[in-house]
Amino acid sequence: MLNFCSLYSGSSGNSLFVQSENTNVLVDCGVSCKKIEEALNSIDVNASSIDAILITHEHIDHIKGLSVFASKFNIPVFASTNTFDYMQKAISKIDEKNLRTFEVHNKFMIGDLEIFPFSIPHDAINPCGFNISNRNSKLSIATDIGHMNNSILKNLEESSFVLLESNYDANVLKCCSYPFPLKSRISGPTGHLSNNIASKTLSYLFKNGLKSAMLGHLSKESNFPELAYQTALDELLSNGIDSNSISLGIAHRDYPGKLINL
Repeated sequence: MLNFCSLYSGSSGNSLFVQSENTNVLVDCGVSCKKIEEALNSIDVNASSIDAILITHEHIDHIKGLSVFASKFNIPVFASTNTFDYMQKAISKIDEKNLRTFEVHNKFMIGDLEIFPFSIPHDAINPCGFNISNRNSKLSIATDIGHMNNSILKNLEESSFVLLESNYDANVLKCCSYPFPLKSRISGPTGHLSNNIASKTLSYLFKNGLKSAMLGHLSKESNFPELAYQTALDELLSNGIDSNSISLGIAHRDYPGKLINL
């Protein structure tokens, strides 16, 4: 059994919830402790029941509330050694015994969940996505991706559910108020994934057995939820994929979604 809920997803803050029969974990903690508690309460989960927090990378929109939340509820935090080195302030209040390191591409267990961190191309020190598995179910989380590659695709294959970044629309990015260096960073090889590439990726995955996916980490300035969704839907339809046979959703920026049973 696996359940998933996007608590918050976007450049203003990210936190995701994954649940099995015996284990509750958060992926990232990029909004305030109060907001995470409120989001968990909205899906009838007590913050004190969280068994671990997984960190994808050290950028502030993924760790903003980490120190307060993890220390308040005495929760172990899992990150790569290099990532811990680059977020000393964010872990300053956390008991040292709760700082647990992992190596990217090495599996480890948290309760009855098998965790496999895999590399992603982003301008952070050692960023990763996660495969999270329980029995025969596997979900994948992949955001902050500068470009898609075969290694990421391989890790996303055979998933029951995928949360995939669909950060920006190329045309909207060109016209938005961001300064040119930021636009170049976002669209660069270690920036973020566009609606177009996200859509092509999901089309490939749906053709190869994926049944449920969610578009996440949408930009507030260079994207719109409706545009990201329609771009993906158009790509799926153009490849002969029946939209009634799959589930496609949007992870919201400012409020939690529903708890999804996978």
